[in-house]
Amino acid sequence: MRARSAFTLIELVVVIIIIAILAAVAVPKFINRADEAREAATLQSLSTLRSAIELFNADTGGYPTTGSITTDLAAYLKGPFPPVTIGGTSVATVTASASDPVVVEGSTGGWVYNPTTGDIRINLASHINQ
Repeated sequence: MRARSAFTLIELVVVIIIIAILAAVAVPKFINRADEAREAATLQSLSTLRSAIELFNADTGGYPTTGSITTDLAAYLKGPFPPVTIGGTSVATVTASASDPVVVEGSTGGWVYNPTTGDIRINLASHINQ
């Protein structure tokens, strides 16, 4: 009788099926974690922007205008103006809103800001109340 020197086709197929099942279970969990991380980063950026706006108000006695908010807050932020990274996009635009509290303006994402009250929020319907 000859000694076995390799795996049979059945053994290889069973191993491949097991690996496929494990991948099918693990991949969605990693994808959800990436979405959660992007949302957490955006919420942290929102908190940072709100703090920077309040510091600007304390220093100048007013809130930045919509057109100059990115340059006005540059001294209060480390690095570039933070983007909204929810939904797989990275948008750092600031849209004006005269509403109090602010409401979603368009569907471009980014930030929505009321220069009269200094209120800034995420310009997405799913996150406008944060």
